[in-house]
Amino acid sequence: MAGDQKQFEALLQTLMSPENDTRTQTEEVYEKIEIPQKITFLVTALRSADNAIEVRTLAAVLLRRLFGNDFSEWWPLLPPELQSGLKTELMKAIQEELTPPVKRKVCDAAAELARNLIDDSNQQSWTDFLKFMFECASSEDPSLKESALHIFSVVPGIFGDQQAQYMDVIKQMLGQSFAVQNAPNVWFEAVKALTAFLTTNEGEAAIVHHFRDLLPGVIQAISESVTQQEDDSILKCLIELAENVPKFLRPQVENVLTFSMKVLSDTNLPDSWRQLGLEAIVSLAESAPGMFRKCGKLIPMLVPQVLAMMVDLEEEEDWAVQDEVDNEDEDSNAVAGESALDRLCCALTGKTMLPHVLANVPKMLQNSDWRYRHAALMAVSASGEGCHAQMEQILGNILDGVLPFLKDPHPRVRYAACNAIGQLSSDFGPNFQKKFHGKIVHELLGVMDDDANPRVQTHGAAALVNFSEECPKAILVEYIDAIMNKLERVLNSKMNELMQKGTKMVLEQMVTTLASVADTAEEKFISYYDRFMPVLKSIVQNADNTNYKLLRGKTIECISLIGLAVGRDKFMQDCSDVMQLLLKTQTDMTDLADDDPQISYMIAAWARMCKILGKDFEQYLPLVMGPVLRAASLKPEVAVLDSEDLPDVENDTDWQFVTLSDQQSFGIKTAGLEEKSTACQMLVCYARELKEGFASYTEEVVNIMVPLLKFFFHDEVRMSAAESLPYLIECAQIRGENYVEEMWKYICPNLLKAIELEPEVTVLPEHMGSLAKCIEILGKGCLNGEMMQQLTQILQKQFDLHFEKQTERQEKRKDEDYDEVTEEQLLEEDDEDVYILTKVSDIIHALYGVYKEDYTPQFEILLPYVVKLVDMNRPWPDRQWGLCIFDDVLEHVGPGSVKYQEFFLQSLLTSICDKQPEVRQAAVYGVGIMAMFGGDAYVHLFPEIIPRLVEVIQAPDSREVENVNPTENAISAVTKICKYHGDKVNLQELLPLWMSWLPVKEDEDEASHIYGYLCDLVETNNPLVLGENNVNLPILVQIISESLHHNVLDKDLEVKNRVLNLARAIMTNQEVMQACASILSEDQKKALETELSKPVQAPQ
Repeated sequence: MAGDQKQFEALLQTLMSPENDTRTQTEEVYEKIEIPQKITFLVTALRSADNAIEVRTLAAVLLRRLFGNDFSEWWPLLPPELQSGLKTELMKAIQEELTPPVKRKVCDAAAELARNLIDDSNQQSWTDFLKFMFECASSEDPSLKESALHIFSVVPGIFGDQQAQYMDVIKQMLGQSFAVQNAPNVWFEAVKALTAFLTTNEGEAAIVHHFRDLLPGVIQAISESVTQQEDDSILKCLIELAENVPKFLRPQVENVLTFSMKVLSDTNLPDSWRQLGLEAIVSLAESAPGMFRKCGKLIPMLVPQVLAMMVDLEEEEDWAVQDEVDNEDEDSNAVAGESALDRLCCALTGKTMLPHVLANVPKMLQNSDWRYRHAALMAVSASGEGCHAQMEQILGNILDGVLPFLKDPHPRVRYAACNAIGQLSSDFGPNFQKKFHGKIVHELLGVMDDDANPRVQTHGAAALVNFSEECPKAILVEYIDAIMNKLERVLNSKMNELMQKGTKMVLEQMVTTLASVADTAEEKFISYYDRFMPVLKSIVQNADNTNYKLLRGKTIECISLIGLAVGRDKFMQDCSDVMQLLLKTQTDMTDLADDDPQISYMIAAWARMCKILGKDFEQYLPLVMGPVLRAASLKPEVAVLDSEDLPDVENDTDWQFVTLSDQQSFGIKTAGLEEKSTACQMLVCYARELKEGFASYTEEVVNIMVPLLKFFFHDEVRMSAAESLPYLIECAQIRGENYVEEMWKYICPNLLKAIELEPEVTVLPEHMGSLAKCIEILGKGCLNGEMMQQLTQILQKQFDLHFEKQTERQEKRKDEDYDEVTEEQLLEEDDEDVYILTKVSDIIHALYGVYKEDYTPQFEILLPYVVKLVDMNRPWPDRQWGLCIFDDVLEHVGPGSVKYQEFFLQSLLTSICDKQPEVRQAAVYGVGIMAMFGGDAYVHLFPEIIPRLVEVIQAPDSREVENVNPTENAISAVTKICKYHGDKVNLQELLPLWMSWLPVKEDEDEASHIYGYLCDLVETNNPLVLGENNVNLPILVQIISESLHHNVLDKDLEVKNRVLNLARAIMTNQEVMQACASILSEDQKKALETELSKPVQAPQ
């Protein structure tokens, strides 16, 4: 046996070989050793003092990995004496080991074993270890105290279901650790342990509050760690506490902030430490803005310190002429400061932050040192998003302060000025463009002449992109001549430079700027098309060097965007050439890396070509689908790394890491993820645009997309996957019912599961919306009993969550740090929840739409939730969407809905005159539905309802923008009552009044009902509408003309044709024509003339 042990220890030595092949072969041998023997060998190796430290450390690491891998499968099979011996040896090793690195790894192994010995009912079966831990914590030996605390920090849930009983003992253990004299390492471990424990229990306010007494010890320990400057993980604990349990810091929040600001401002500390101090401040602002704002006296001192970080720039002689921009300065103080200012403004809002930014920026702009001017302009850029409301009021002054620096003597200041104008354009568009276009465009065009400083020239063009993207088309075309002349000059000049010197950065940006301007200008770009398309095609043909892959990709993007802008007719002259260029590029792409930018640009370009060509694009699908499907199918590399492996790769920019525990991190290789996302979006485009022309790809695409509903590495991939499904079902319908049925059998369970599991409130509505559309397309019978039950449970869960979150927000309003800014943030959260509620309503709408009354049994399970929504004490969005759901009940259950009247009727009637327009609209729409589908069940209510509708319609502000839709819905409700129950109301009084409310010109759906009824009345020569001796005919023509001017009937060609036929008939009367000429506006005359001159369109 001793010989076997020696062989094993030699094997451990070989496992550390730098030679990959040797190590791989040894790992294979190691893996073949049976687990019981492996445990014995590893424990003996780590306990043998004769072995090298590296061997003993590795033995402990391998033991921990063993515990973390399939533990529940092999542990029960071990003989009890081996289980017991292993536990004993680990505890003895912790007590007796003298080498700190080995002792720490043994603690990790023991902690992992303890974690795995917590059973499914959360009971810790290794109770001796808990006792051992407390004994170590009480020991006079500091190393044993550290060991106990370290184990607790690795497994903060180690006490399992006994945690509540141990709470005071845990607190005592930590408190005694902070009280140990001259033992900073014990303090540090106590900070880590307390941080891990509180973070694990972050949702338990009582626990967080219980441990607040230990906060002074925490601050003392963190301060000591900064003094020692050996281990920054203690300072990182402060960040964790600020992020996860800010309430723990509340009693000492000023001290915490003062300490963090001291770290931030200490220029003797390494930059990374100072940035951690800043991160602690920002994290606290983000997680507890109300609490932070109460320390207002510190903010005037904080903002200058953040700005001072932004000033920390180095002079680079060749900065302005660099053609390749590296990202080495991403860890710089300047970048950290800029990011912090942006986050502070977003967290604390402009009301708190902007006065202090404005107190510093003007004098920085006057500083003779370019770095201060640069920092001040970057501060303007960083403040816009968070200080939006406050900056909007003084935008003119801000712009006047920035513009002169486009001519600053230092290129980096000019660059920062371009950055500020670009950011202001994005943050405050389109109002910014509408107000200040006259000041901005020519200044930016001037910067684009700066050939001596390519980086500045590039950034000027980039700012023009930001300006164009948010600029109204009518404004941009005022400057299009000047912009095109400038772009043409620079493009031609930079093409020559590309051929002579190989420089490409400016050219890449000019191509992007051209694409952006064309995208906004649309058909106004047609007259410039021939000046640019030849040079763009030339770039794609000639920029075939790998150094030019980004230029080539951007040019492909530009060509396709220009094609979309100018339209099919103009683009067809170059379409064949462009398609051949794209196909050649495609052929050359087979050897490209997953993250080559050309792939993403190409995939997006094909989709635009599909939009331009429509059905004619189908012939190219076999050629273009390969790369799209490959990119969409990309499986990213993922890895779970131990703490000892992480330092080797954590600085690799291709990987992102999330900490799982003290010992492990989860990593994902991000290369190719954006390309995957683009490809998924393009597959949506193909399915949507080509319909049955895409049918042959539906099976393959569904098999890609459905699993991506749970691709939690990228939100947009999941959203595209959900969006694609209804379109794919439509595409597949040409292949027959059985094919679609089989496809749906695969889609539906996965889509339902994805809705259950989706963690992001921004993605969940897309999944739910997709399901609603699928149900509407597939119709009755698409959900079997099991699916329907699962869906009902999902909807119940969403209702429960909705009400729970509202209750939580009400509790937050009682918080000691609640203020008006907190209220704004709570309202934003509420908007997110309400959006999910709209999707719940969409699903119920779809179910009632296809199942009609047969959906009633499932609806009755949800009825208590919907009744709760329409309670008059609920927030108005709840009442709005509750009424919308009952509107569906009225429509699809018809007279049978009367059995629910006790639950909704009073709320609906009261809401007709609700002060909130959205609630009014849901209520009055419901009245119209009641009239159409309710039969005689609700007729007795009309005398009570009509005066309320009249009150809504005739209110002085009823036609204001926010009220016009509820008003037109109310007019439609009166229309439906008159049409379907005319014998139950006084038409003699009602119809003249009704005529006086016309025209309606906003709500297309309700316009069909209103103008359809108008046609009914005129076609039957109703005297109340025509008037005595047809005196109302000119007014009728005016009403019709106004509806045509607003295109309100374009969705319903049948009603539109009836209206036009009426107008034709009426206009044969010369007297009426003359009368019309005097009362119709020019817009009305033009609309009527245009529509009457068109051939009659057949309804679809």
